[in-house]
Amino acid sequence: MSELDQGERAFASFRVLSSSGDENHSEREQLFRNMAQLFSYVSDRCDDEQVAQYDEVLCQLAELVEVEARIHVAKLLAPLDRAPGTVVVKLANDDIAVAKPLLEFSNVLSDDDLIDIIAHQSEEHRLAIASRSTVADRVGEAIVEHGERSSVVRLVRNSGAELDKATLEKLVERAARDVEIAADLRNRTDIDWKTLRGEIDSVASKVLETLGEVDRGRGLDPVAAGKVNAVVYNRMRNRAGFSANEWKVAYNQVKALSDRKQLDERALARFARFGYGHHAAAALTVILSVAPEVFVKWLAGQDYVAVTVALKAAGLSSDLFEAIVATLPWRDLPSEADKKMVASRFGALDTEEALGIFELWRAHSFRKRAVSEERAQSVAQV
Repeated sequence: MSELDQGERAFASFRVLSSSGDENHSEREQLFRNMAQLFSYVSDRCDDEQVAQYDEVLCQLAELVEVEARIHVAKLLAPLDRAPGTVVVKLANDDIAVAKPLLEFSNVLSDDDLIDIIAHQSEEHRLAIASRSTVADRVGEAIVEHGERSSVVRLVRNSGAELDKATLEKLVERAARDVEIAADLRNRTDIDWKTLRGEIDSVASKVLETLGEVDRGRGLDPVAAGKVNAVVYNRMRNRAGFSANEWKVAYNQVKALSDRKQLDERALARFARFGYGHHAAAALTVILSVAPEVFVKWLAGQDYVAVTVALKAAGLSSDLFEAIVATLPWRDLPSEADKKMVASRFGALDTEEALGIFELWRAHSFRKRAVSEERAQSVAQV
């Protein structure tokens, strides 16, 4: 019997169990563990409908079992690239013993998920998030805003944490009241304090002087400056160019957002606002129901026409369209002339016309795929 067949039996077992008047507690816990274990085996082969089924069942069972079972399931889901979005967020907001593996390791949790947990859960939750291998600048800023000393210290000591100007301003103010935070800030070799003094506000700048300017008289370390310049350059460069790893993470986070029925125009606007280009692209592949490799091909080929038609067919407003186009991880950054040209074409294109073109393209694409599959089968049979 295949693992997917076992999954069908597991769903049937759940229906029988939930309809019974005297469910056995141990059976519920065993079913919860088994369902999660099974999903961990087949997660890379499940389609969206199957993931949604697992999500619904696991969420219901999570309400019926003890903390030990929830801890077990959280540990199973934490390392998965694709996991049911609703149950992951549910468990990540659970008691810290349950939430910790997800908060530290799950790539399914988006920056917005983490920021919401930082704002509404315990300091222990924030400490776990500050320990992640990478912490985006928005997430770090939320920790500094809401966190107590332990999570802030953990964040500053985490070399994988991005500290942007707004976060550093808040950290410098806190460092004036906390010797340990001040010492840890001085030990960050990726911060160009000399340049920062000219950029942060006057209050934080005065506080910065009390930190000894990173050992007064030493001046700017040219090695550290080189690292800073490299980081700045890479962040600028990453606005253009496709990253396979970033795409994988973004796509799975977008799918989790879709699991929770939260993938909409507001999500697209948020991705554009914060410059999450790979997330915006992944979201559009899901919204448009096109294969990921197709959208990636458009980006690699700077195919403004295809993207313009597709986004017009999706019903985006002109403002959101322009923001998305500027955010997408194109092979090369669109020039101002490119942006004006694309905006003009988008405005001139009728929605119904775009839908017709897009559906015609989709039908042609499916026919080509079917022919290719038939040819492949024929070759295999020879």
